[in-house]
Amino acid sequence: MAHFDILTLIMAGGKGERLSLLTQNRAKPAVRFGAQYRIIDFTLSNCVNSNLRNIFVLTQYKSLSLERHIKEGWSFFDRRMNEYIDVIPPQQRIGTDWYRGTADAIYQNFYSIDQLRPRDLLILSGDHIYKMDYRQMIQAHQSTGADVTIATFPVHASEASLFGILVTDNEQRVTGFQEKPQSGPATIKDRPRECLANMGVYIFRTETLRRWLEDDTRNPGSAHDFGRDILPAMVESGERVMAYRFVDVNAKDEPYWRDVGEIEAYYAANMDLVQVEPIFNLYDPTWPIYTYNPQAPAPKFVFAQEYPGGRCGRALDSIVANGCIISGGLVQRSLLSQMVRINSFVHVKQSLLFDQVEVGRNCSIRRAIVDTRAKIPEGTEIGYDYEADKARFSVTPIENDQWLTIVMREAAAKL
Repeated sequence: MAHFDILTLIMAGGKGERLSLLTQNRAKPAVRFGAQYRIIDFTLSNCVNSNLRNIFVLTQYKSLSLERHIKEGWSFFDRRMNEYIDVIPPQQRIGTDWYRGTADAIYQNFYSIDQLRPRDLLILSGDHIYKMDYRQMIQAHQSTGADVTIATFPVHASEASLFGILVTDNEQRVTGFQEKPQSGPATIKDRPRECLANMGVYIFRTETLRRWLEDDTRNPGSAHDFGRDILPAMVESGERVMAYRFVDVNAKDEPYWRDVGEIEAYYAANMDLVQVEPIFNLYDPTWPIYTYNPQAPAPKFVFAQEYPGGRCGRALDSIVANGCIISGGLVQRSLLSQMVRINSFVHVKQSLLFDQVEVGRNCSIRRAIVDTRAKIPEGTEIGYDYEADKARFSVTPIENDQWLTIVMREAAAKL
């Protein structure tokens, strides 16, 4: 039975500027991940697997492909059974502004929230990759009588400057916040080399949150953000703010939670999936990841001239989605989304190719992200000459003096 006393709100309206050109034509939660998924599918799948089926998705920038994906891929919710995913762009009921921050996005939608009168609100980010049974957190929130419960993830103290860090007492009550501390982060008492990072997963008592948001919207100095404004103020005022330590259902030795809102982290998380035993398990039947893809035939690999210099269609240590044809080319440690065409004598390595990309003969592509429907002309090299890539495409330095090349359809058309 669904938790009808709780409403889930997924924040999916950010500009996604840190993902570079990948969000030029789409919202960040709509970006491909793992060849056949969208980033938002992982948060939505957590909701479904947690039996939470009352969901608002709050959109804003470049939301068309995201809205279409949810409409086509998540239509199995049945309103007759009180199940729904409602996609809500800015309603401007309060003023003419767009969402001014994460907290303001919730405040502007209290009209819709009030129609349902939930006791609690589960607020999630639409751009993180992880597996979590939210029911365990809901139970902890309600049993402690918290005004708000914040999910936390352990990070090494050397990485604390990348996150909001929580300070807690022995009962896991939050006593302070450190926003991306550059030195001296608060560490976990029983694990002195680790800190508690804010995951951006919150459960609020609805009426408590309403009161705080009403005050915040009148504050001209506020950024209207949960992590910067609302939560630190609640702690300082003495509200019951509790930390909840993330319980991973990924069934691996180390917990997995990734913020893929930055291009290098996004690329690394995808590359992990093609390991023999990746940290994040896409193949767990007890925790399925749901999505939508258009109907397409199974992938096909043609030509089998395996002698040196021969014409052989192969994909090694790779994920290849439906509709792909690898015709006499070699794909290694890469992820191919739907309907990609690899022609003869092509070598693709450590790359992500989005839907309907076509690679002409005798091309070599390494450490690249090629956007939807890009056509790479015959004989093109990408990822082997930094200056040449920089002149034609967008490049991002990554570890070990390497770089990542992003190839948009418009740039490919100029080759």
